[in-house]
Amino acid sequence: MGGLNVSPQAKNRADWAGQGQLFVGVNYQPVDRSPGQIKLDIACMIKAGLQVVRMGDLSWDYYEPRNGEFTFEAFDSVMDQMQAAGIKVVLDIGGSIAPQWLHQEYPGATLAKEDGTALYPARRYMVDISNPDYRRLLHRFADIFTRRYGNHPAVIAIGYNNEMGNGYRSFSEPARQRFIGWLKVKYGDLPVLNKAWATQRWSRNITDWDQIRMPDGSSPNERYLDMRRFWSDAAINLLKDLESIRQNHAPSKPALSNLWPDGPRLGFDWLSSYRQYATHGAFGYYATNPLHGAFETMMMKGAMSAPVWFNEFQAGGDGFYGEKGRSRMLSYLGLLNGGQAVLAWTFNSHLGGEEQTIFGLLDHDDTPSWKLDEWSVISSEFQTMQKLGFPREMNPEIAISYSWESRQAADRVKSYYTTPYMDHKHNSYAPLYNDNIDVDVINIGHENLSRYKLLVIPGEYLMGKAATDAVRNYVRDGGTVVMTASSAKVTENNQWYNTPLPGNLSDVFGLKTHEFYNNPSPLTGAINGVEFKTSINFYEVLEASTAEVLARFSGTEGSPSVVTVNRFGKGKAIYVAAQTQPSVLQPLYRQLYQELGIKRGPVTPEGVYARVVNGRILYVNTNRKSVEIDIEGQKKGVLSGKRWSGKLQLESNGVEVLE
Repeated sequence: MGGLNVSPQAKNRADWAGQGQLFVGVNYQPVDRSPGQIKLDIACMIKAGLQVVRMGDLSWDYYEPRNGEFTFEAFDSVMDQMQAAGIKVVLDIGGSIAPQWLHQEYPGATLAKEDGTALYPARRYMVDISNPDYRRLLHRFADIFTRRYGNHPAVIAIGYNNEMGNGYRSFSEPARQRFIGWLKVKYGDLPVLNKAWATQRWSRNITDWDQIRMPDGSSPNERYLDMRRFWSDAAINLLKDLESIRQNHAPSKPALSNLWPDGPRLGFDWLSSYRQYATHGAFGYYATNPLHGAFETMMMKGAMSAPVWFNEFQAGGDGFYGEKGRSRMLSYLGLLNGGQAVLAWTFNSHLGGEEQTIFGLLDHDDTPSWKLDEWSVISSEFQTMQKLGFPREMNPEIAISYSWESRQAADRVKSYYTTPYMDHKHNSYAPLYNDNIDVDVINIGHENLSRYKLLVIPGEYLMGKAATDAVRNYVRDGGTVVMTASSAKVTENNQWYNTPLPGNLSDVFGLKTHEFYNNPSPLTGAINGVEFKTSINFYEVLEASTAEVLARFSGTEGSPSVVTVNRFGKGKAIYVAAQTQPSVLQPLYRQLYQELGIKRGPVTPEGVYARVVNGRILYVNTNRKSVEIDIEGQKKGVLSGKRWSGKLQLESNGVEVLE
């Protein structure tokens, strides 16, 4: 496999997996394979230059086929063969799917529907993660599993409970009692709970804890959000327990898990908690839109300095075999976005089960596909890239807010919150990403904001005390914030503020806003001399007190303000009356770059992204057509070996490093 060549900036990063080496690998399920197939698979991996496999997820009963009966001999052999082959292992504790014997012996772990009937666990992730028997047996399994393999020489990192955020909520009576216990801890007594839930209306006052039911999708907003918080806390506490086991048995191995915290069925608040159980951001890359995939990468990275792992990587899709060159291009885009490892999903195509039409590197008859050849190319080229400053350590000067709780709240009021929550985020991110600027995605109530020159708060519907205090202190101490319409409308209890809006921040922004309209036609105007035209025509009417108007809508009755700025303490608070959209934000951002000393990255055509790393420029063309890029002087292409003068030509899905 060759010696360890690390990027100069990562040589002292012992806390990073592999100390800064790049990894190209694959997900592998030995439970699907015979001993003979495993030997052939490993030989195939070696030939392709794959350096790491992720194993262990989804197959608890492979190791514990019956309660308390552990059979590790088969996996011992696989681990030893990987070590002999020089292939590293991400060891995944596969606790997301409880074995059938656990459901049979401990029926309380089985999900219950809203009418109380049991839900047979036929599909993945169908277990009540709050059930104490499940938690106890998972702890036992994880403890034995990690003690046995955590310090195996092949192991490079440890992961927990694959895609736990894609699990399910249970409506069983024991789950209801646990929810009531959680509420008692949170609120203390019923008067406080009643106020938080606004039960004075419609004769909903709660006089006995036993009157509480597990909220469902039709429940009032306050109750629904607390229910989602209850399950979020259950997930986070489970992960903290698994992290304590890793700390006991394998403290030198970093934790990187494929958790899908924004899974729509369960989900949990990753960005407020990740430091308690993760040392790397890691996730499954399935994005078809490169910009959305980049945003998700930053969302999983948070404010960590460690690079991101793409624990599952798929440029095909369910029922789509893939597109030649797309995996290679997206792998380089991952490097550009601060990635360290790409692991294909999956090595062999599944013959049965839920993912038999997601095609692996081997076809269903075990024939290597062209995909394996492409991943071999990626592996070979990444050996070069890790000598050129990759994985790159990012130090963004701009952050965008993201709040799991706010997303849950906003999704419940679509008649008012008319632009979907993630559209606000993507629309605020797009102009910055297109200007080739690094951006963190953070929960602003849980991070140190002082490191950022600019904080963007796009459509953050729910902003509680922690978030509003953080914004107030950030601006007072010299920071610059941009907030867009639909932000700071409800408190942490998911109730509308009884203060001038934006809630608890009206003085910071020097205005209040309570009127809002959906214009029948696009709104127009100019910001910093650059004309804009809206594609989202919803806007708020801003009533400035101490704020100064920077720009107004034109052709609209009264020429209302579109952008205001207020001096507060040492900093500036900018409010955008329009809902979040690139046409309005791009000219504002570019004005702020100059004011704040933020440097744009290389200028590129639409769909081409670039970063300067150690004096070289990595270009990635995400377009499905060739693109010509202006460059300065004469450059050499590290990947192609070609020399370029004045222009760089990138083919469809093309990548190049110029020096």
